[in-house]
Amino acid sequence: MVRAAILPAVGAPLEIRDIVLPDPGPGQVRVRLTAAGVCHSDLSLTNGTMRVPVPAVLGHEGAGMVLAVGDGVTHVAPGDGVVLNWAPSCGECHHCSLGEVWLCAEALSGIGAVHAHDAADGTALHPGLNVGAFAEETVVAANCVLPAPAGIPLAEAALLGCAVLTGYGAVHHSARVRAGESVAVFGVGGVGLAALQAARIATTGPIVAVDVSPAKEELARAAGATEFVLAGGDTTAKQIRALTAGRGVDVAIECVGRAATIRGAWESTRRGGRTTVVGIGGKEQQVSFHALEIFHFARTLTGCVYGNSDPVRDLPVIAEHVRAGRLDLGAMVTDRITLDGIPAAFDAMLAGKGGRSLVVF
Repeated sequence: MVRAAILPAVGAPLEIRDIVLPDPGPGQVRVRLTAAGVCHSDLSLTNGTMRVPVPAVLGHEGAGMVLAVGDGVTHVAPGDGVVLNWAPSCGECHHCSLGEVWLCAEALSGIGAVHAHDAADGTALHPGLNVGAFAEETVVAANCVLPAPAGIPLAEAALLGCAVLTGYGAVHHSARVRAGESVAVFGVGGVGLAALQAARIATTGPIVAVDVSPAKEELARAAGATEFVLAGGDTTAKQIRALTAGRGVDVAIECVGRAATIRGAWESTRRGGRTTVVGIGGKEQQVSFHALEIFHFARTLTGCVYGNSDPVRDLPVIAEHVRAGRLDLGAMVTDRITLDGIPAAFDAMLAGKGGRSLVVF
């Protein structure tokens, strides 16, 4: 038996329970978790913004050590450190054939499977986003594990599985920030901090961090922000334009997923610039644009899934930035907690406090 954080139903509080995991079958891997990051997507599962079968073991950003492998698994072996990949690509669907592996039609096909059972009553449990990382151990499909990069502590490597791939990818793959361009990042949480660091790697131009909490300024500047703007309704875009000779930034990256911040990011982008939306919002978050402004400003508005990243391709590149000191994983972590601390981490996230909370096993 192992301890895990379970979502019994949408809208219900998490429960820490003992679960029973199966032995790894063909094409599966059993992993002892070293650490798991608490991501906003996990919160979105609890409140129904994103839907998965329940009851579910949540957690999708993690790293750990391989305990056992099933038949046919050759790319990892017991004792290897691994990073969990919550959105593995099939390599065969239409999107994969186009090289858009982040849009793979089969990426989340595993969430409907039975992942484990409640030790108390035998209730079948699903993996929240394929991997069930909020647990001392997990059993996942082989394509959900990637060899951990050498020279990076496993606990911090957990962040590579979502926050860093997403934030780095938003800058380098979706927005394609070029040297000298100005960037604004809306939301200084885990993904926002990764995006700020990625922007620092990509450009020498101004980097503006935007958040509702003044306490985030120190975190933002440490991550690479050259300016900090306290979000304030209609004044946010005006403040950003004032920092960029009245034009607005070349690139705005929205990491919140709210209509107001998406609109604010759009209005903060210069004429002909690019606005990338990373944040996941609910259907009630409606954003409006009128036809004349779309014509006049000639801005590009794009969505961004998983940073438009290919983990197999991008993890080695990001790892080299970490080893070279250009990207600091530890600086993103503001709280190291246990499984029991996840509900409080969700509360802090809702209140806009801190960066990434990391569950350390």
